Amino acid sequence: MADILIIDDEKDIVETIEYNLKKEDFSVHKSFDGMNGLRLAKEIIPDLILLDLMLPGMNGIELCKALKKNTSTSKIPVIMLTAKKQEVDKVVGLEVGADDYIVKPFSMKELIARVKAILRRYISIPKGEKAKSMVMFSDVKMDLDRHEVIVKGKLVELSAKEFKLLEFLATNKNRMFSRERLLDDVWGITAEVETRTVDVHIKRLREKLGRSGDHIQTVRGFGYKFKD
Repeated sequence: MADILIIDDEKDIVETIEYNLKKEDFSVHKSFDGMNGLRLAKEIIPDLILLDLMLPGMNGIELCKALKKNTSTSKIPVIMLTAKKQEVDKVVGLEVGADDYIVKPFSMKELIARVKAILRRYISIPKGEKAKSMVMFSDVKMDLDRHEVIVKGKLVELSAKEFKLLEFLATNKNRMFSRERLLDDVWGITAEVETRTVDVHIKRLREKLGRSGDHIQTVRGFGYKFKD
């Protein structure tokens, strides 16, 4: 049974969503303001959060940012709920880490379908292991099980070595690695091999990741590090 946290100040909508989720055998928790919702998220560590954009105290954008910055809640998938239809609101919501976006009024059938679709990507991973199977930074999501990289909602094709290099750096944030060390750990070969291979792969990674490639920083005269 998946735990779902609803954070929305419209009590009628919350009760309707709660009723329909429970019919699907989900466990439901709820909050009617942003600050309390953030506290509950840290306390419960739900499998998914339904988050309203307009909230008293702390709005949905601020709350989503806070969730993604906290190590205990950063991997929880978030579906934004909002009455605003403007494209800019959708873009902002996704850029701060929301996994999906649904505009009010919506049908319960559509909401349940969205919830189940996202949970299928997460629920098979036991709690506490999500961080190992999903690596997220900026607007990038790495699914380590599926060997997929999503940038701004679009699948980006990486070679096997590019993927392994990105995974190694992103899971060892703020640590400096020499080119020789990267060759050993990623390629599994000795330092006598041309270290320019690392530079070529780093360049390609940065290009494919776009602005998010700036997380991979050059340490002059030494090698590279992933800046969190």
